[in-house]
Amino acid sequence: MAGLSRTLGIFGGFVAVVGAAFYPIYFRPLLLPGEYKKEQSINRAGIVQEDIQPAGLKVWSDPFGRK
Repeated sequence: MAGLSRTLGIFGGFVAVVGAAFYPIYFRPLLLPGEYKKEQSINRAGIVQEDIQPAGLKVWSDPFGRK
Protein backbone atom coordinates (compact mmCIF):
# COMPACT_ATOMS: atom_id res chain seq x y z
CA MET A 1 0.00 0.00 0.00
CA ALA A 2 2.95 2.32 0.66
CA GLY A 3 4.06 1.95 -2.97
CA LEU A 4 0.65 3.05 -4.24
CA SER A 5 0.57 6.16 -2.08
CA ARG A 6 4.12 7.04 -3.13
CA THR A 7 3.21 6.63 -6.80
CA LEU A 8 0.10 8.76 -6.36
CA GLY A 9 2.15 11.39 -4.52
CA ILE A 10 4.72 11.57 -7.32
CA PHE A 11 2.03 11.70 -10.00
CA GLY A 12 0.07 14.34 -8.06
CA GLY A 13 3.22 16.42 -7.62
CA PHE A 14 3.91 16.24 -11.34
CA VAL A 15 0.36 17.33 -12.17
CA ALA A 16 0.65 20.20 -9.67
CA VAL A 17 3.92 21.42 -11.21
CA VAL A 18 2.51 21.28 -14.74
CA GLY A 19 -0.65 23.09 -13.61
CA ALA A 20 1.40 25.78 -11.87
CA ALA A 21 3.45 26.27 -15.04
CA PHE A 22 0.38 26.56 -17.29
CA TYR A 23 -1.54 28.96 -15.06
CA PRO A 24 0.28 32.18 -16.06
CA ILE A 25 0.63 31.05 -19.67
CA TYR A 26 -2.91 29.90 -20.46
CA PHE A 27 -5.44 30.33 -17.68
CA ARG A 28 -4.61 33.83 -16.38
CA PRO A 29 -5.20 35.53 -19.79
CA LEU A 30 -8.54 33.72 -20.02
CA LEU A 31 -9.57 34.95 -16.57
CA LEU A 32 -8.33 38.55 -17.03
CA PRO A 33 -8.77 39.45 -20.72
CA GLY A 34 -9.03 43.22 -20.09
CA GLU A 35 -5.55 43.37 -18.59
CA TYR A 36 -4.04 41.50 -21.54
CA LYS A 37 -5.91 43.58 -24.14
CA LYS A 38 -4.46 46.71 -22.56
CA GLU A 39 -0.95 45.22 -22.51
CA GLN A 40 -1.18 44.16 -26.17
CA SER A 41 -2.42 47.58 -27.26
CA ILE A 42 0.65 49.13 -25.58
CA ASN A 43 3.01 46.53 -27.10
CA ARG A 44 1.57 46.93 -30.60
CA ALA A 45 1.41 50.73 -30.59
CA GLY A 46 3.16 52.17 -33.63
CA ILE A 47 3.14 48.91 -35.59
CA VAL A 48 1.53 49.12 -39.02
CA GLN A 49 0.36 45.58 -39.69
CA GLU A 50 0.36 45.92 -43.47
CA ASP A 51 4.06 46.92 -43.48
CA ILE A 52 5.30 43.79 -41.73
CA GLN A 53 2.71 41.22 -42.79
CA PRO A 54 3.95 38.94 -45.62
CA ALA A 55 1.89 39.09 -48.79
CA GLY A 56 -0.96 36.63 -49.02
CA LEU A 57 -1.33 36.00 -45.28
CA LYS A 58 -4.23 37.02 -43.09
CA VAL A 59 -3.67 40.28 -41.19
CA TRP A 60 -3.42 39.96 -37.40
CA SER A 61 -6.65 39.78 -35.52
CA ASP A 62 -7.61 40.31 -31.89
CA PRO A 63 -6.79 37.04 -30.07
CA PHE A 64 -9.39 37.89 -27.44
CA GLY A 65 -12.18 38.63 -29.95
CA ARG A 66 -15.13 36.27 -29.95
CA LYS A 67 -16.45 34.84 -33.17
